Amino acid sequence: MTDARSGRLNPVIARLERGEPAFGCFIQGGSAPDAMWGSGSPYDFVVIEMEHGPFNVTDLRLTLQFMLNRREIAERASIAPRVAPLVRVPVNGREQAQWVAKQVLDQGVYGIVFPMINTPEDAVAALRACRYAQALGAADREPVGQRGHSPSGASRYWGLSILDYTDKADVWPLDPDGEILLALQCEHIEAVENLPRILDAVDNKPGIVLISEKDLSVSMGYRSLYTPEVAQAVHHAATVCRERGVPFGSPQVTTENVAQRLEDGFRFLMPLDPRNLETVRRGRELAAASSAGR
Repeated sequence: MTDARSGRLNPVIARLERGEPAFGCFIQGGSAPDAMWGSGSPYDFVVIEMEHGPFNVTDLRLTLQFMLNRREIAERASIAPRVAPLVRVPVNGREQAQWVAKQVLDQGVYGIVFPMINTPEDAVAALRACRYAQALGAADREPVGQRGHSPSGASRYWGLSILDYTDKADVWPLDPDGEILLALQCEHIEAVENLPRILDAVDNKPGIVLISEKDLSVSMGYRSLYTPEVAQAVHHAATVCRERGVPFGSPQVTTENVAQRLEDGFRFLMPLDPRNLETVRRGRELAAASSAGR
């Protein structure tokens, strides 16, 4: 009942493991029309925005329920979602508020976008908040998980038994079989400067590093994304990730820059204009042509 090509529940992880880019966008929580549009879109994932919108778990539950499509589940004969619901939480990395991660994971989301991961301590805390303590003898025990164990709601949403959910709801790629994807936002010049140490602290297995230019530019004292200094900081962060084999992404993708983003190795791509599906179509065409030419 998993994805036929990969055996995966999380379609974003499936694409990353195949060396393919994954496309997604932000949607607002609590909107049934947005949820239905997102689940029927050509994206691989949606990020339910709870950082710059209300942190309302009831709204999150509504969004998750309206993303379910019983006909699609039956036709695909799979419980794996075609479009994975992720959440961006409101707390910055330095706040290390584990309860927020626990609350959204317990509803059944397949991953979390963590804002302002600026230090190694921020990154380790984020990973710990999303992991259950590992079983005895597990090879991937570090960093030790600290997520409280109450999986009944999430396991039901995933369509798994509690035991199976507990095994699969671990952070990828720390656990190669994990189905939870974290995107750690590199959106401050401190994060860019600390990125090698951040990746060292998580054994180069953070999930995704999401290089976010808007906050990065503000942290550098600029009011525009389009300065040589911001571009250089983005290039530096991308180079660090690429050299270490760490997937990285951008939430500032457009039809005009998607080709360059793909050429530069970005693999978690979020169009600035979510409803401009031309960006996704163009990106898929370019990725397919690149794959065929290898």
